[in-house]
Amino acid sequence: MNKIIGRIALLCLIFLIQQSAMARQEVKAGDIGLKEALKGKFYIGTALNAFQIRGMDTASVEVVKKHFSAIVPENCLKSGQIQPKEGQFDFTLADQFVDFGERNHLFMTGHVLVWHSQAPAWFFVDNNGNDVSREVLISRMKNHIQTVVTHFKGKLKGWDVVNEAIEDNGAWRKTKFYQIIGEDYIKLAFQFAHEADPDAELYYNDYSMANPGRRAAVVAMVRKLQSEGVAIHGIGMQCHISLTYPDIAEFEKSILAYAELGVKVMITEMDVTVLPNPDANVGADVSATATYQQKINPYADGLPAAVGTQLANRYVDFFKLFLKYRQNISRVTVWGVSDKFSWKNNWPVRGRTDYPLLFDRNNQPKEMVPRIIEEALKIK
Repeated sequence: MNKIIGRIALLCLIFLIQQSAMARQEVKAGDIGLKEALKGKFYIGTALNAFQIRGMDTASVEVVKKHFSAIVPENCLKSGQIQPKEGQFDFTLADQFVDFGERNHLFMTGHVLVWHSQAPAWFFVDNNGNDVSREVLISRMKNHIQTVVTHFKGKLKGWDVVNEAIEDNGAWRKTKFYQIIGEDYIKLAFQFAHEADPDAELYYNDYSMANPGRRAAVVAMVRKLQSEGVAIHGIGMQCHISLTYPDIAEFEKSILAYAELGVKVMITEMDVTVLPNPDANVGADVSATATYQQKINPYADGLPAAVGTQLANRYVDFFKLFLKYRQNISRVTVWGVSDKFSWKNNWPVRGRTDYPLLFDRNNQPKEMVPRIIEEALKIK
């Protein structure tokens, strides 16, 4: 009897080993998408450009359908595009974005309601080109936020309400919103958005969020908003990083600091540059540019295998961190589908060839994709 039980146990063990091997083979064959592997842990998202939203880039669309459970528009909801002239809203492309998301059952968020960088010039000035008054700018901000949020009420589940309001050293960024309205503009923006759609999640979003100065300032800002009863539901940690910056331990400290506020934490704009940066830090200040030099475009003819492995290791290390804090992180979004259309090819230096995303210029998964899937499948 004991021999029979032993044989049954051995057969069961062999069966389990075979099943595990088969699962690993499926991962290597690419049969499992990122969204399937990460289901129940956090949304895995990507930013869509106009070609993808319109269905013109069919190869990228297939990647989105297989691998991503969430989407955000890269540009078409920024105020400069959606309200280029006062009172003239153009929702054409944004509506197509929503249609795409609904057809493919994707979690959709809006980016961005208040951001100084890509706001239309008219937003801050009168007919004579002078700065408008505090009252006028508040009125314009309220009208923009509530018109846009109301248009997508019930469809977009969350909004980046305010983008990049804090400097690396923790000081307020001296934007026109800040200069004309004061720091109250953030509180007002969240209030206006909440009034327009009380069920939508509302987020603050910024880059270099592992920086201690910015971390402390964001924590203080959110605590103040919470103490005033303002609805703020999450913090977006842009993750525009390099092979060496930032230190992953500092990034982890920020995840913990933001999670302790009782809000959701999201990784909102992930990409990993492999190129040398003219600045010591990476960041994402779109106003920072540098002159092209061949020496800072070393991989124009292709990425060496060793650098590709460095890139994969960096991605895997960060995804291991995200999986560790999956109870706190609700979404991880990479900023683009493939390297071909990444903004990093033109920032901070135009005309370079970068390799910052999960899929290459031919929409093929890179080395890190099956490795991330394998890491995710280890967690039940």
